[in-house]
Amino acid sequence: MTRRAGSADLPLHTGRVPAWLGQRMARLGAVITQAIIHHYGRDEFLRRLAHPFWFQSFGAVMGMDWHSSGMTTSVIGALKRGLAPLQDELGLYVCGGRGRHSRRTPDELLDVGQATGLDATPLVATSRMVAKVDSAAVQDGFDLYLHGFVVAADGRWCVVQQGMHTGRRMARRYHWLSEGLEDFVEAPHAAIDGRATQSAIMNLTDRRADASRRGQVGLLHDMGPDRVTRELMRIEGRPPPPVPAQGELPHLSMPGHHDVQPQDVNMRRLHGALAAAAEAGPRDFAGLLRVPGVGARTVRALALVAEVVHGAPCRFSDPARFSLAHGGKDRHPYPVPVAVYDRTLSVMKAAVTAAKLGREERLDAIRRLDTAARRLERDATGPTFSAIMAEEYNRSHEYGGRSVFGYEPPPPRRVSEEGQGDRVMRHDGQPQDQQGHDGDASRHSG
Repeated sequence: MTRRAGSADLPLHTGRVPAWLGQRMARLGAVITQAIIHHYGRDEFLRRLAHPFWFQSFGAVMGMDWHSSGMTTSVIGALKRGLAPLQDELGLYVCGGRGRHSRRTPDELLDVGQATGLDATPLVATSRMVAKVDSAAVQDGFDLYLHGFVVAADGRWCVVQQGMHTGRRMARRYHWLSEGLEDFVEAPHAAIDGRATQSAIMNLTDRRADASRRGQVGLLHDMGPDRVTRELMRIEGRPPPPVPAQGELPHLSMPGHHDVQPQDVNMRRLHGALAAAAEAGPRDFAGLLRVPGVGARTVRALALVAEVVHGAPCRFSDPARFSLAHGGKDRHPYPVPVAVYDRTLSVMKAAVTAAKLGREERLDAIRRLDTAARRLERDATGPTFSAIMAEEYNRSHEYGGRSVFGYEPPPPRRVSEEGQGDRVMRHDGQPQDQQGHDGDASRHSG
């Protein structure tokens, strides 16, 4: 039997992903998927999609808003576009999506059946069943508007659905996983993401609702007034049995504030990633990967990407930390450093391509970066959260910083008291070399 993996609160946000970021999200999502499948197989990738904490961190490292409802739509869309050219090679197909795309899921599953030889009829029935369960059997006030169905060539699958509650301005995400699924109507979800509300929620898929389900079926077969009267008398004359205690599940509470704040980030793990980048970067990346322009900032981003590829589920309790790899489209935590993003893509693509040819050393270098981060985080120290943010904003224009508001301008210039001309001033008031001093520091046209 599958287990519920956890829950999360997702504030409802509007907006669109700009094309310059959406294209990069598709490419980075695809190359991360390839790395995971190469190391751990397709089944593991499906398990990760079914884990709400990993899913949120996956989207954050791609530059999407780290906490909002748009994360789900953007990640599913990016995977669908990015994996389309690779689907036959990987044996992984992404169907459905938001709105009208969700209604095309059955036809797309039939196309997968023709391409792979799978009997798609049960998959179509599954798609309709999980949508019906989350819209009818689980009545929590959230109306479904997104249905993403990811299926492997061997018939295993993961479904990610999302519902909207306009009154509360919240979204709820539902995760399904075929692995171990025995019953569509008794505790079938791998996870349900959403805010715990004060209003009643009718969840007929809960194991404790078995008597209710059986009773409803009985009423359908015997709707006589005597049976209904007996049931009402039984309910009114006898108190309901006590609710059995459930073990506490991980709960990811996504805050309402859009900006990333210190309490949103596990600084110990972040300092471990920074220390690993400083220690392993010069040895593994400059000397081994030899990708032009890769500097300390790119290696820091790669350390967080490496954790998304290799990290254990327990390490994704603070998705905000992964937004520090490539920023966010709305300047939260800071503008997307396009030059860094593109070099991350170059490194990952080169590593995956080499691994396909049997040369594992580049992909292994990225795995060592994750291993070093976990080893060093026990004792690593580093700059404060505020100092990291100030540095990112100060150098954002050097990294090709970009958001939905446009390119990030250089910080204000000041004239020195000695009349020696203008110098670029950092946000903390310290002068900075205008030419930059990091291999990542260059504007990208995007």
